[in-house]
Amino acid sequence: MRKLKPITCILATAIFVCVSALLATEAPEQPVEVEPVVEVPAEADQPLVQMAILLDTSGSMSGLIDQARTELWSIVNEFVFARRNGRRPELQVALYEYGKSALPAEQGYIRQIVPLTTDLDKISEELFALTTNGGAEYCGWVIREATKGLQWSDSADDLKVIFIAGNEPFTQGPVGYKEACGAAAARGIIINTIHCGSEQDGINGKWKDGAVLADGRYLCIDHNRQVVHVAAPQDSEIAELGARLNETYIAFGAEGGAARERQAEQDKNAKQASAEAAVQRAVTKSSANYSNTGWDLVDAARAGQIDLDKVKRKDLPKNMQSMTGKERKAYVETQAQQRAEIQTRIQQLNEQRKAYVAEEMKKQQGKGQTLGSVIQEAVRTQAQKKNYTLESADNSSSGPVDDSKE
Repeated sequence: MRKLKPITCILATAIFVCVSALLATEAPEQPVEVEPVVEVPAEADQPLVQMAILLDTSGSMSGLIDQARTELWSIVNEFVFARRNGRRPELQVALYEYGKSALPAEQGYIRQIVPLTTDLDKISEELFALTTNGGAEYCGWVIREATKGLQWSDSADDLKVIFIAGNEPFTQGPVGYKEACGAAAARGIIINTIHCGSEQDGINGKWKDGAVLADGRYLCIDHNRQVVHVAAPQDSEIAELGARLNETYIAFGAEGGAARERQAEQDKNAKQASAEAAVQRAVTKSSANYSNTGWDLVDAARAGQIDLDKVKRKDLPKNMQSMTGKERKAYVETQAQQRAEIQTRIQQLNEQRKAYVAEEMKKQQGKGQTLGSVIQEAVRTQAQKKNYTLESADNSSSGPVDDSKE
């Protein structure tokens, strides 16, 4: 509710006094109860990007899962500098698997792994836990489940996309793909289909039809192709800085310790997946898309979600439990400053790296697409249609975004 102007308050008070007196005269046995005025600060709506990834986990799809694990961070990094009307969007990612015979048949061999979330470490953790085995791939059914089962934005301005990847005909199962894709399109959700195989086989299997029905892209990949890593001069420093970022996090609360361990584990997973994944994860961690307000005091304080003076001592790390309120704030501010400096340096190095890699990748033309490369291509085009800009205004000094200043 907007705050009343002084003259309006005076008039409202006078009217209230008169009405109260009249009611007291006519019906003294029923006192008037007035609800308190609650002031809610007006804030501009933050843009939203929602992306659901639907992966075929049947027996032949181990290569697809490997690509998803390796390229998650490069996909996320498409939105490092995304802006609409000068504001950074919130990025939410959801994950489904389908087509695995170990999943319940009555549920269409489908499982929602993670709903739409900003917790990118959770997405990574679940990707590395995925296994494959044979099954029936019901594309229409899993699209229907993702359309109905996720909390999609109602705004026509927000970017809402589904990427479904697999290799069997798009027509399988009791839920028709035309009905499912049409229902998604009616809610403003774009369906991008990724066929793991030849272009013509995908067309014959109706993968292209599915995309056309929901304003999406029909894409083809070699799901067994190894993700290309171009070794760049900046890689070693980016990796070192990515590891140093972890030292700036202050885990708090009941879930803090486990979340911090998961952060370190996903660093390890990315490093083992490929050198490219490790670099891209470090870049993600240097951006505002990597936010951990639920367990990190620095992110939570910056977002205004906690009052450091009110955090219980038992919920603080041991080195902070004896600190005064002033000392707590100083310590958190020091960690925040160190993190900002590291993040800014990673972003600067990444801009240099991107230029180097772009030149080297020209030599790799014609060697096939992967899951990450086609998703990046599609979201870039579709985000621009929603009036997003995706490039840094000043590549030489790009750093993490402080949302408190927006």
